[in-house]
Amino acid sequence: MTMQLDEKLEGIYQDVLKRNQGEVEFHQAVREVLESLGPVMVKHPEYMERKIIERICEPERQIIFRVPWQDDKGRVHINRGFRVEFNSALGPYKGGLRFHPSVYLGIIKFLGFEQIFKNSLTGMPIGGGKGGSDFDPKGKSDDEVMRFCQSFMTELYRHLGEHTDVPAGDIGVGGREIGYMFGQYKRITNRYEAGVLTGKGLNWGGSLVRPEATGYGATFFINEALRVRKDTFEGKTCLVSGSGNVAIYTIEKIHQLGGKCVACSDSNGVIFHESGLDLNLIKQLKEVERRRIQDYTQYHKDAKYVANGNIWEIPCQVAMPSATQNEINGKDAKLLVKNGCIAVGEGANMPTTPEGVKVFLDAKIAYGPGKAANAGGVATSALEMQQNASRDSWTFEFTEKKLEGIMVGIHNNCYATSEEYGAPGNYVLGANICGFIKVADAMVAHGLI
Repeated sequence: MTMQLDEKLEGIYQDVLKRNQGEVEFHQAVREVLESLGPVMVKHPEYMERKIIERICEPERQIIFRVPWQDDKGRVHINRGFRVEFNSALGPYKGGLRFHPSVYLGIIKFLGFEQIFKNSLTGMPIGGGKGGSDFDPKGKSDDEVMRFCQSFMTELYRHLGEHTDVPAGDIGVGGREIGYMFGQYKRITNRYEAGVLTGKGLNWGGSLVRPEATGYGATFFINEALRVRKDTFEGKTCLVSGSGNVAIYTIEKIHQLGGKCVACSDSNGVIFHESGLDLNLIKQLKEVERRRIQDYTQYHKDAKYVANGNIWEIPCQVAMPSATQNEINGKDAKLLVKNGCIAVGEGANMPTTPEGVKVFLDAKIAYGPGKAANAGGVATSALEMQQNASRDSWTFEFTEKKLEGIMVGIHNNCYATSEEYGAPGNYVLGANICGFIKVADAMVAHGLI
């Protein structure tokens, strides 16, 4: 169910498959971008001559390392650490660290590849990178997480720097993990280099709005997409998958804009609360007590928990996938459209399969792909870097206004590009082309490096 690639681009894609065997998520991310670039190559033949696409598809640097650590009983464990520094045409590498058992090189490369274009769309001077480990922080004590993070940073520190590579958090990496890693970086380097990690604590160099940024940003993007269609969130029934940082603050902003979220989820199941989710309870369960979402029903007897349930079976007008990659397949997408869904905003990275994306595009709903819709997180990370560089600290309102301006700008640029290339409202095409051209032009300017 994938689109036909332009003949020259098909050759490039086949080379990517050969050079990166078994990395299916990376293959999917590359193909999704290449499917948009046929008309760009006609308009800009210099990109083909200078092999810009081939160079973008090959990371500038891939770092893989051993992470040994001890648990509370003194047992030794070995995990694998990754940092893929993908493209620095626009600035230092920027992108999160993911700690999850599913992490392997293909996942990190897919995330890093997406990050190049996402960071380009923000308009901020940041390149694309990603990292992480197959370590699982779930069920570990604070001391175990600290020992792992210290061991991880003992290798990674030598590759980082505020002008080189600036990681942030992602799945499994929140304020606690960033704190432990920053402490180890400071200890090893003897430098208080606040701009080397983002997502820091507020009292030691962090930025207000950073925890809220990805969820707020995705909601701002879809709000603009609805506005173009002379619509709003007011009175809309919404679904938000996941119940982590992105999901929580997506729910919060939707409620502020007049929508009603009725369901969220975690890896064990789905909670459905027809009268509207109790956001304060979700925050308490997930952010403070680190409990599972099924415990929500202990406090709201009218809510329903479905173990291993599929959140996309619930009728809604707006869907915000905010959990993980490929969580909406073609069947789910058809069901959402059939049940009256008019907008989908991706808070997660690549949460919709190619079949699902095709369903949304064919139905002409307002579909915001991750590299555009969830760029608010990295945009606010770049704002944190600005504050660190100027030894400044901005108010919540000021920072949120800046975030909203960035997201409105991303939406408008993607929409204008989709119109320019003959597919108005196709944000996939708009985001891919708009993000690509900026990086490609910088690479041309820098010569063959």
